[in-house]
Amino acid sequence: MKNRRIKLAPSILSADFSRLGEQVAEVTKAGADYIHVDVMDGHFVPNITIGAPVVASLHSWTALPLDVHLMIERPEAHISQFAEAGANIITVHVEAATHLHRLVEAIKGLGVKAGVALNPATPLSSLDEVLPLLDLILVMTVNPGFGGQAFIGSMMDKIARLRRILDGRQAKVELEVDGGITAGIAPKVAEAGAEVLVAGAAIFGSKQSAGKALQEMRRALGLVS
Repeated sequence: MKNRRIKLAPSILSADFSRLGEQVAEVTKAGADYIHVDVMDGHFVPNITIGAPVVASLHSWTALPLDVHLMIERPEAHISQFAEAGANIITVHVEAATHLHRLVEAIKGLGVKAGVALNPATPLSSLDEVLPLLDLILVMTVNPGFGGQAFIGSMMDKIARLRRILDGRQAKVELEVDGGITAGIAPKVAEAGAEVLVAGAAIFGSKQSAGKALQEMRRALGLVS
């Protein structure tokens, strides 16, 4: 892991929405670094999830950065709403952006960190012209749209290749991974070069409490004894 600080970002996609605030507070107390918010529109991906009002409500339950992942068409029409709701990071998909450079600059112009996400089939080369502007790159290790999917094994090489690119350019960009992250897979993903690990079902869908599941993942990563 080369002394990189590994961060955990529990994804509320798998949370119990009848007590969302309580669960967010629980993982905050258990040592989460970000709260990951998956926004789906039923067009770019099959499911529909939540909007900006839910993002705004999370501030009552956590002071952690809100890591908002927009899996939506026409993200340029919605980024200001999420910035106003208090998103700290807004991540958009390469595949959904007609003018990616303009979109990234627009996010940063709102005073928010800018991330770009890549679906499994999207090559790393699609980032070449915007990489200097980015704060975060999200490698999807499942095809987006559903929680609880299995990690696509071939994505491990993609993570490692991106790590080499970022290190080679001395880029100050966080490498985030989302999809199928479990306590067993997390150390391998971190070893490949990921810095921010998004986990939904493994945290909120566990038989144990969300806080205990997060602690288990932290122990697997060597973050706690």
